[in-house]
Amino acid sequence: MSAPPKSTALVHDWLTGMRGGEKVLEQIALEFPQAPIYTLFHFPGAVSEILERHPIRTSFLQRAPALESHYRYYLPLYPRAIESLELEPCEQVVSSSHAVAKSIRKPDGATHVCYCHTPMRYAWDQERAYFPRRSGPVAALRRQILRRLRRWDVATAARVDRYLANSRFVADRIRRYYGRSAEVLHPPVDTEFFSLDPDVDREDFCLFVSALAPYKRIDVAIAASSALGIELRVVGTGPEHDRLRREGGPGLKLLGRIDAESLRDLYRRARCFVQPGVEDFGISAVEALACGCPVVALGTGGVTDIVEDERHGVLFEGEADPRALSSAIDKSRNMRFNSLDLRARAERFSVERFRRDLRQLLK
Repeated sequence: MSAPPKSTALVHDWLTGMRGGEKVLEQIALEFPQAPIYTLFHFPGAVSEILERHPIRTSFLQRAPALESHYRYYLPLYPRAIESLELEPCEQVVSSSHAVAKSIRKPDGATHVCYCHTPMRYAWDQERAYFPRRSGPVAALRRQILRRLRRWDVATAARVDRYLANSRFVADRIRRYYGRSAEVLHPPVDTEFFSLDPDVDREDFCLFVSALAPYKRIDVAIAASSALGIELRVVGTGPEHDRLRREGGPGLKLLGRIDAESLRDLYRRARCFVQPGVEDFGISAVEALACGCPVVALGTGGVTDIVEDERHGVLFEGEADPRALSSAIDKSRNMRFNSLDLRARAERFSVERFRRDLRQLLK
């Protein structure tokens, strides 16, 4: 006879849209359909029906002025806000954390398992990528806030009993910043929906799929594709969008936010998927492989868990440099990739595999 399921509370940083972290949370939530979700703030209707069906408990930040347009400005209050959440008595806490969710105060007697997407990138090793301005009173205040945030982040790392990391790269960051070991559980990718279509022909364009933020290094992708005279199609929105629209050349197509069917069609048609920045994992890269599209990426970060060798794409070494990326793109255009090999690699990261391994880890 199997043991009864543990009473569980779920914790996530914030619920403002369905990005990679929320897709992971969605699959965790399916394992615990009655569990409440505790979060700093929630924009109703912004996440999937699966998540919206759960009881959602928010912090005092839910009532903050202009929250939807300015929630990032409330960063200094995030530690206080996550610690203000009082969880109901339960046996198990499962947090999904890329910021402060891992620092929740658990009920007495509960075990806390944290699925860590990454320690806070902007507070640790990618401050310059997130905040290019380095001088002036605002920059000085930001540095002070981030120093305090780092101290708090380390001090509260011991509240977690067991860390799960989404890649070997993130497991190393957890070890480096928190002094804790982590087991790797790669995130789930919908490889049933993102699939091959033998009737679709490849076209000579590169595809970039990401939030348009400076650290994603879209500037490198634009320069590399321009040097080759190949079109770059960009899917995503973010703070860089308006600048790119003003400054982008004729070979740049900004597609914004598109539906899943249109994205799948782009993966099926693109010559290659490009990723010039450092990613903690890279769900979009797996989606591309599932559709038979090879990956061309900077050879560091979570992508090294995805692209095993040149059967799956081309990784370039060194820094995010336009010349290195253009050389790697050019190399990939002259290679013959077997779509079945690409597809088989992607299936290693399926939803079914994630759910099965998660159940084993949470036994």
